[in-house]
Amino acid sequence: MKKRTLSIILTTVTALSVLAGCGKSAGDKAEAAATVADEVADATEEVSDDAVATSDASEGETVVLKGIVDLVPHSEIIEYVKPKLAEQGIEIDLVATAADSTTNEKLNAGEIDFNYFQHDPYLQSEIEANGYDLVDAGDIHVEPITAYSDKYTSKDEIKDGDVVAIPNDATNEYRALRILEQNGFIKLADGVEDSLSASVSDIEEYTVQLEIVELDSAQIIPTKDDYDFFITNTNKALEAGIDSARLFSEGADSPYANIIAVRTEDKDNPAIQALVAALLDEDTQKFIEDKYNGAVIPVK
Repeated sequence: MKKRTLSIILTTVTALSVLAGCGKSAGDKAEAAATVADEVADATEEVSDDAVATSDASEGETVVLKGIVDLVPHSEIIEYVKPKLAEQGIEIDLVATAADSTTNEKLNAGEIDFNYFQHDPYLQSEIEANGYDLVDAGDIHVEPITAYSDKYTSKDEIKDGDVVAIPNDATNEYRALRILEQNGFIKLADGVEDSLSASVSDIEEYTVQLEIVELDSAQIIPTKDDYDFFITNTNKALEAGIDSARLFSEGADSPYANIIAVRTEDKDNPAIQALVAALLDEDTQKFIEDKYNGAVIPVK
């Protein structure tokens, strides 16, 4: 409130006191009262204008969402939608482009507002292990786990005795074994598909006599020359910039879509919903298809 407004209010109180206590005529009192009324009306209008201006400033404030994402393709996709969100008054602040084992802990603690690096089965395992109050706010894209080779250009060239490297962590090992099964190289034991977890010990039959090497996923690409073909996540292949031939991979129906994870209390936050909507926008999906040429598949 402006100083002039305060002074008018004081004038009003004083004037009313004078009107009540002095011996002026009724006409004089009426004229003084009218003057005071005009001053009060002006002051009220001034206060109202100030209130509207304050409200407009509040409505125009930028909402900042802090997030941690992986570098490729996640940060590139986020950068693509940033201008769309800026038009809605939403700023995305990527505090890191390398997710690690503490990323969900930071989200749960409120240090960031969202993360974008994981699929829901992994999130659920984190929730079960750590008691996090986190939720999937939207499935965005699939990074289909894929079989690559520097030796072959087609899966039909794979033969008995060939050596294949696969990730050894529970989720990705299952995915690797599953696409080997889907493409006719092995048969997994009954019930494995329901558990979404498997290892080489769950192979019931080898249709092609492969030698399967289980490795830390970070070691597969650096040692790829040691194998006839190898299976890894496409984001790792993209980050490494390899030009190995893609032999076969998961489809868009994979249950391992990468998600926007948030605290449960923020799932209905309008800014979070706007972020998810921008990522699922038809234009963004086309960007993903064009840029990654099948190495990343948008969820439709």
